[in-house]
Amino acid sequence: MNKSILESVYSPETFKEMGHRLVADLAEHLDDKLNEKTHKAIHWNEPDDELHFWQEFLKHGDKEELFKEITKRTTYVHHPNYIGHQVSPAAPITALTGMISSLLNNGMAVYEMGMAPSAIERVVTDVLCNKIGYSKRAKGFLTSGGTLANLTALLTARRAILKQDIWNNGNRSPIAIMVSEEAHYCVDRAAKIMGLGEQGIIKIPATANFQMDTSVLEEKHQEVRAKGIEVFAIVGSAPCTATGMFDDLDEIAAFAKKYKIWFHVDGAHGGAGVFSKKYKHTLKGIEKSDSVVIDGHKMMMMPTITTALLYKNGKYTNATFSQKADYLLTESEHEDWYNSGKKTFECTKTMMSIHWYTLLKMYGESVFEAYVTNLYDMGTHFASIIEKEPNFELAVKPMSNIVCFRFINSALDLNEHNRLNASIRQKLLEDGEFYIVQTKLRGIHFLRVTVMNPFTTEKHFNRLLDKIKDFAKNA
Repeated sequence: MNKSILESVYSPETFKEMGHRLVADLAEHLDDKLNEKTHKAIHWNEPDDELHFWQEFLKHGDKEELFKEITKRTTYVHHPNYIGHQVSPAAPITALTGMISSLLNNGMAVYEMGMAPSAIERVVTDVLCNKIGYSKRAKGFLTSGGTLANLTALLTARRAILKQDIWNNGNRSPIAIMVSEEAHYCVDRAAKIMGLGEQGIIKIPATANFQMDTSVLEEKHQEVRAKGIEVFAIVGSAPCTATGMFDDLDEIAAFAKKYKIWFHVDGAHGGAGVFSKKYKHTLKGIEKSDSVVIDGHKMMMMPTITTALLYKNGKYTNATFSQKADYLLTESEHEDWYNSGKKTFECTKTMMSIHWYTLLKMYGESVFEAYVTNLYDMGTHFASIIEKEPNFELAVKPMSNIVCFRFINSALDLNEHNRLNASIRQKLLEDGEFYIVQTKLRGIHFLRVTVMNPFTTEKHFNRLLDKIKDFAKNA
């Protein structure tokens, strides 16, 4: 067997040469985007055309240009005109921690396959639990994204609250969770994966400001109980994804305590607000929750995909998945915090803890405060600009860095307004100078901005609105 190709693949010298060149190219990319040497935030291409390009590149493309083509033909999250999805412009140092994780490739299912990252994960989650306001009993772990973390939290809730052992024996009676109609769709998905069905997802209507209407919780709970359905959990959004509005966590906590049900907070986006003195009030009551999800790749400057799931009572970190792989895991008489596979849905996972730890070690907690506070401030500022514009309307006054608005013309009806704003967004996408997204709220089409770049300023907001006006004029 000819091993020369394998020797080439694993050559330290080749890696060093390619690595130096790639880091230089990525540094140039950062300089180009952060300093706006290119005015575009995205080079839009139709899906079929993009597919064709990469099919042809695999056959005929210059391999020396591979990394440059990937970098060029993507969305530029580091550009100040990127104000679309809730994905942060990753701190450049996390590209280096990502490189460490990829090369060392410690799977972390068991301690000996991830000694350093397992211990580092414990340090990181202890810091997060403390910031939430949990006691020293609290524990947590990192997992692959908010969707998986929310599912895991609800599985924990089911195990902790219900008397029946559904994990081992299956479900024999109707059960349900309560959640705002404005909550992220992953909560519905989690409930359906768990077999709750539509009847097991009790949607609580939202107020005019798109927050859970806690005044109807008692009524909804009584209705469900009258049908013989047992509610085992309630989910608070911090914030809901579409509008960035925070549910009243204090009120939800009081309700959960009264009926002895699990209180989970989906803080995937806004949970990082625990680091902001100015905006921590948006999370008032979070310390009363039983579990919290926080995404590092949203408001904590980390690469996708890394999420913390934190429990007020640390014993639940090991209780959710009680199955034994004899060849890997051993029973422990003391708390087995270091074997990740016992706690997480996934067995193998990346060394994601080193992203969190490196930012904490290099810059301290103040870097998270600066990031969250700046972006929330800019969300408020953008809203104030919109309010002064006669041809624009806010969906709701923002509580975070998520701002929903639309272009309006008194001569148009609702359907015409919806078509116009959808058309404006498509033109923005194809034009590429700005990247924003869209959402539909109670039948009304809104443009949606999430300020994710700390270098996005009033200048960029004004330019965006001017561009929207031009597109509306020519629609």
